[in-house]
Amino acid sequence: MTPGRRSSTFTRLLRHGFTDASAAERLLDSAELAAVRDDPVLLEALGATADPDLALHGLVRLLEAQPGPTARRELLDTLIAAKPLRDRLLGVLGASAALADHLARHPRDWEALVTYEPRDLHPGVAEFEHGLAEAADPVALRVAYRRCLLSIAARDVCGTTDVAQTAAELADLATATLRAALTLAEAAAPGDAAACRLAVIAMGKCGGHELNYVSDVDVIFVGEAADGADEAKALRSATKLASHMMRICSETTVEGSIWPVDANLRPEGRNGPLVRTLSSHLAYYQRWAKTWEFQALLKARPVAGDPGLGQEYVAALEPMVWKAAERDNFVADVQKMRRRVVENIPAAEIDRELKLGPGGLRDVEFAVQLLQLVHGRTDATLRSGTTLDALQALAAGGYVGRADAVQLDDAYRFLRSMEHRIQLYRLRRTHLVPEDEADLRRLGRSLGLRTDPVTELIREWKQHTGVVRRLHEKLFYRPLLDAVAQLAPGEARLSAEAARERLEALGYADPAAALRHLEALASGVTRKAAIQRTLLPVLLGWFADSADPDAGLLNFRKVSDALGKTPWYLRLLRDEGAAAENLARVLSAGRLAPDLLMRAPEAVALLGDGDGGGLEPRGRAQLEQEILAAVGRADNAEDGVRAARGVRRRELFRTAAADIVDSYGTETKPVEPDQGALVDRVGGAVSDLTAATLAGTLRAVVRDGWGDTLPTRFVVIGMGRFGGHELGYGSDADVVFVHEPREGVAEREAADAAGKVVAEMRRLLQIPSADPPLLIDADLRPEGRSGPLVRTLNSYEAYYRRWSLVWESQALLRAEPVAGDEELGRRFIELVDPLRYPAEGLGEDAVREIRRLKARMESERLPRGADPKLHTKLGPGGLSDVEWTVQLLQLRHGWAEPGLRTTRTREALAAAWAAGLLGTEEAAILDEAWVLATRVRNAVMLVRGRAGDTFPTESRELAAVGRYLGYGDGHAGDMLDAYRRTTRRARAVVEELFYGA
Repeated sequence: MTPGRRSSTFTRLLRHGFTDASAAERLLDSAELAAVRDDPVLLEALGATADPDLALHGLVRLLEAQPGPTARRELLDTLIAAKPLRDRLLGVLGASAALADHLARHPRDWEALVTYEPRDLHPGVAEFEHGLAEAADPVALRVAYRRCLLSIAARDVCGTTDVAQTAAELADLATATLRAALTLAEAAAPGDAAACRLAVIAMGKCGGHELNYVSDVDVIFVGEAADGADEAKALRSATKLASHMMRICSETTVEGSIWPVDANLRPEGRNGPLVRTLSSHLAYYQRWAKTWEFQALLKARPVAGDPGLGQEYVAALEPMVWKAAERDNFVADVQKMRRRVVENIPAAEIDRELKLGPGGLRDVEFAVQLLQLVHGRTDATLRSGTTLDALQALAAGGYVGRADAVQLDDAYRFLRSMEHRIQLYRLRRTHLVPEDEADLRRLGRSLGLRTDPVTELIREWKQHTGVVRRLHEKLFYRPLLDAVAQLAPGEARLSAEAARERLEALGYADPAAALRHLEALASGVTRKAAIQRTLLPVLLGWFADSADPDAGLLNFRKVSDALGKTPWYLRLLRDEGAAAENLARVLSAGRLAPDLLMRAPEAVALLGDGDGGGLEPRGRAQLEQEILAAVGRADNAEDGVRAARGVRRRELFRTAAADIVDSYGTETKPVEPDQGALVDRVGGAVSDLTAATLAGTLRAVVRDGWGDTLPTRFVVIGMGRFGGHELGYGSDADVVFVHEPREGVAEREAADAAGKVVAEMRRLLQIPSADPPLLIDADLRPEGRSGPLVRTLNSYEAYYRRWSLVWESQALLRAEPVAGDEELGRRFIELVDPLRYPAEGLGEDAVREIRRLKARMESERLPRGADPKLHTKLGPGGLSDVEWTVQLLQLRHGWAEPGLRTTRTREALAAAWAAGLLGTEEAAILDEAWVLATRVRNAVMLVRGRAGDTFPTESRELAAVGRYLGYGDGHAGDMLDAYRRTTRRARAVVEELFYGA
């Protein structure tokens, strides 16, 4: 061969898509292809395949395997003369190395691709049964199966059938194969066959008529006794037949295996009997089946064995399938199942996972099945086991928008085509997009992408998964808006009844009201309505993920009514992804945060900072600076305190919103795993805010009544949870007031001034207004309610020296100056330190007194009718138990251990552990119980809008508390069990450390 000729051939090969032109030249020069090497038809046909190099190599192997020159000549002549054979055979050889191997082992099987009659274009079960009929053993069945598979693959790669038709043919071939395998099993055990009736029910993709090239074939077996046979014996016989049939298909022989037959979708899974009677199946599904098991039955279809029994099975179970959507937490269960699937994908594979990954095939299938189960109850046209048929029916009925259905159909077909071609190459079960460049090139070319196959493939794949990710949630909610919107003539829409069904399935208790809200929000032709129609499908999903979707939607309508005319509001929700989801979480998590927001809806802007900075709590110094500046601008004390309370309301909303978002998690921000950090964040933020508010109120009152200087120095001492930086949303501010007359001021004048300051502060902070009141509780002062509201420092010193009781020393453990004269506050702390950290610790009499007081409190202060085990404050293992235990350690050892000299419970507990005063496990148990009880109290306030120390009794409120604590729908009982378990362990530690048991 001349150098010029070689160069010309080499170039032609590259132009026709060969990647290794040198190897291709050598193969074309081989003796097997000598007669046709210069035929342009062959080169054109090879260049049209997915992988010309692979196709040429497979063709040479097939020619080499022919039994002689005559057979080789026959193949080549037919190949050149008959375009249908040429396209089919080379198409398969260029797409499937595994089928090329089969042809090399069975060199006459190419003849199965020669016939091109109309009946060969779309064969069904009967044609495949004919193709398998002569298989007398498992090995022969495999060969015949591959021969049939060869014809399916040929029609697929040539475009004679589309992806849906290919999947249906693969399911029909599986049906014929199961029947042939069962026939072989019955022939091997005629006695067993005679003793029973056995039906094989296809499930999953086989049942849905949408099988892959390589997939487990999911089945369920139903058995009954033949006439006159013993049922137990018949079931044993049926089990033997079923097991043998599974082995015939699954076991590896010299011809490999066909596919695994998987019966794990049966009742009780692999722990249940392989074969059950129909009545046993019914009993299981009536009593024990989970939601996903009814979802799986959508695709149940009798395929082999006794046809009458198979039909009886489907007829008996079908009514249960279409009632599944009436089960509690139906939508949540289905969505949770989907999330669990995604969570179990290895991180290294999730971006290549075609089937299970986000935006993959399973997203389409789950969304379609969810809609079928909701609306198939009343619309029998939706009851198809085939995903694309069901999607078409949903669109035709208005259950899915037509444009959305078209996009999903296109995406699903493309992703299934990718999956088919990936599996076809090696006939291996995989759903991972390959990483190798050559594999990606072959895959792209097999899908008709020829210019730049790899780049085009990746782009189209990502585009389609993006469409699915965007639509699969929206699919459920968009038609709810169309049901209340003005649609174009002829456009199908959800009926009012269908919309009601869907809202009920989502957990809306009042679907009619929800539809009214949707209509008010989304109807009309304004820009506002258009943006709402874009936002609401996603928001409805987030509302449905809460315990009270109705409240979420109602609150969203209220906020939108208040802010809808402001240009920034809808722009914020539309353009900042975090804002819309944060708002949905906040509006549906309970009453407190929405109530705070409704009083000044512009605070919704806090939710919009994409990096979460908008919800970060502000420090005390920053808050005090803002409040004091607002007070300074006010004309009088009332206006100044009104401004301070407005800041407080906004910051309470910021704190509550951040707490909800951190507790619920969002699509971009996972749930905060450290529950203690959540408690500390809320306690610190609310305590700092309360201190700043009191500082501003004090400044306003003094300035209004006395100008720049009050006749007496004045300080507010935080006590209890306030002093401990542990305030909750519903906590009062426990304080004591201290003053000291300025030089030259009479004691009476100073006392009167201090008393007026206290009275005016309390009044102004409780004036009814749009802002929540701040209640000041001074009951921890000397002599309690019987004593004066405010005392001089000298009066405190005299009282504590003469009359102080041990409980007052205990209360002073939380004392910390929060507002007013810093120097006076410092001196007050110096005064009380010897009382709260007594030298050499508490005496035994004092310890006995504290224990007696605690025991009396437990018996007398618990509200009548309350369940002690669920009372977060006074119940066993609750807040009081932990705090008194920690405080006793502080009173006994604070003089010697500086770390114990803190007002904060968790800090003191950690210091006690560090000092060796309790063990690691004991400290962890007490900390866990204290954090949990505090979280419950915060949750109750967030959910109910008012403080409470026990779990709510109303089911929706209880579910909302559970959601805040991380429990899904239907798991309120688990939450209560966990609370009892945690506090029971804490009480055991308290008995030992506090009571010395």
